[in-house]
Amino acid sequence: MKTLSLAVLMASLAVAGAATVAVADDAAPAAKAPARPAAKPARAPKAPAVRAPEAEVGSELPIGQVVYQVLLGEIGLRRGHTDLAVSVYTDLALRSRDPQVLARAIEVAGYGRRLDLAYDLAQRWVDLEPNSVTARQTLVSVMMVSNRGDDLASQLIQLLEQDKENLPDNLVRLNRMLSRNPDKQAVLRLVERITQPYLAIPEAHYALAQAAAMAGDRSRARAAVRKALELRPDWEAGVLLEAQIIASDSPAQAMGLLEAFLARNPGAKDVRLHLARIYVAEKRYSDASAEFRRLLRDYPDTLEVVYPVAILALQQNDLVTAEAQLKRLLTLGFGDQDVVNFYLGQVAEAGQRDSEALEYYAQVNGGEHFVNARSRQAQILARQGKLAAAREALQQAAVAAPREGNSLLLAEAQLLRDAKRPQEAFDLIESQLKKQPANPELLYDSALVAELLGKVDLAEERLRKLIQLQPENAHAYNALGYSLAERGIRLDEARELVARALALAPEDPFITDSMGWVLYRQGDLAGALIQLQKAYALRQDPEIAAHLGEVLWASNRKDEARRTWQDAAKRNPDNQALADVIKKYLP
Repeated sequence: MKTLSLAVLMASLAVAGAATVAVADDAAPAAKAPARPAAKPARAPKAPAVRAPEAEVGSELPIGQVVYQVLLGEIGLRRGHTDLAVSVYTDLALRSRDPQVLARAIEVAGYGRRLDLAYDLAQRWVDLEPNSVTARQTLVSVMMVSNRGDDLASQLIQLLEQDKENLPDNLVRLNRMLSRNPDKQAVLRLVERITQPYLAIPEAHYALAQAAAMAGDRSRARAAVRKALELRPDWEAGVLLEAQIIASDSPAQAMGLLEAFLARNPGAKDVRLHLARIYVAEKRYSDASAEFRRLLRDYPDTLEVVYPVAILALQQNDLVTAEAQLKRLLTLGFGDQDVVNFYLGQVAEAGQRDSEALEYYAQVNGGEHFVNARSRQAQILARQGKLAAAREALQQAAVAAPREGNSLLLAEAQLLRDAKRPQEAFDLIESQLKKQPANPELLYDSALVAELLGKVDLAEERLRKLIQLQPENAHAYNALGYSLAERGIRLDEARELVARALALAPEDPFITDSMGWVLYRQGDLAGALIQLQKAYALRQDPEIAAHLGEVLWASNRKDEARRTWQDAAKRNPDNQALADVIKKYLP
């Protein structure tokens, strides 16, 4: 009988397999429809294209037998008969002893969760080709997945020895290979055994430091990384690991370590970048800016430098720098162009360049900023007197992104509220609430609009329903408590509700403002002033300024009240709540 090389046959079947299986499916006789749809099997792994080996290792089998077993295994996988596929491929692998078939059999056994079988097959492959790095890598992978730690150290050492040229890099990556193991103490013991022959090189100590840090032994971790740095004093990865280890105990010490390293090694890009990010986290923005300017000078076209410079500039309201670096990101091929276009839209809008802002927002076609971009776009159109166009833009966006439909509908309702058309806003939300009566966002916004319309009982009913659905929703407690305080009724209950909200979100400026307003309504001017000053320090919002000024006025600190209102009015000339309180006290 004619025979054919298994490697060549597997390669040809990998190309033809999909079409052959499709024909087999089409040729199957029609079966009676089941009473209910059968569960879909999980997608099976594709048969990989196989290259011919340099020398034949396995024995040759009759071509018909090999074709039959390979097709049977692939059809079994396609139709969800995993046990059949595992059995067929295992039999073929054991009889052929071909490395290509063994590799596919191990893959299929792993897919079928037959890790014991995968281990046996991988061990056979290593026995067959003891010098094959791929075979031993496969065995190590199977051992790690199946928690076979007894002989893992020796296998990993052999793997490292087989790739001596890349030994340092492989040691650095060692902990990544072992990251699936939840027993970090066991991983540390394993890394200790594996690195023992290599303690003359810094990467071995680096691997030990990583394992010790993940095991929670920070003193051991730092001692190991210090040894690595003794062997390689200018190693950026080493000093970054040491900084990471000590940062949780002392951020200041970590910063000092990096600063000292940079003094000795001013060209250490990764260390300078990491130090700049720590400065940002510690709100040392001027120091961060200095480091980023140096990085930008030395690496003007590096994405990992340009992006944080742009974001930091935005945070500091340095719109000129932010815009320049964001535009550079677009030319450098930054991966998330939607983010860049959104921020460019914000910069243009802040500069009152509405036409440019509209163009940038229109180019945000997805991602986390999609709803915000469409909302900003609609608000600009509404400011231009084009409310119908603004609403249409939001409605089209909802068609394009149905999952964001509720958020876009609420943005449309906000446009109507801003246009002093609260009844239309209420009707719009109600139409959707009828379809989703338990939707938290719809309930919350409908309650706010209902209160604007004087439907206070309905507003309270909706907020209480929201609290029942989401007992940890701080804003629901706050809205209800503030509503009661604003109307001057059930003030003890109002205080209790806002206190609950404040316990859930203690640094929220608007909830803090509500507590100040409740206390003011109860006649506690001193307590109210403390809360409102804290709220205003957290966020200089015009409505908080209105409340703070009113309490200052009532406390006979009228000059401070006047300054508070006037300063806030300069920043927010169109805020109605602020305008109303100024008109009341400063006619």
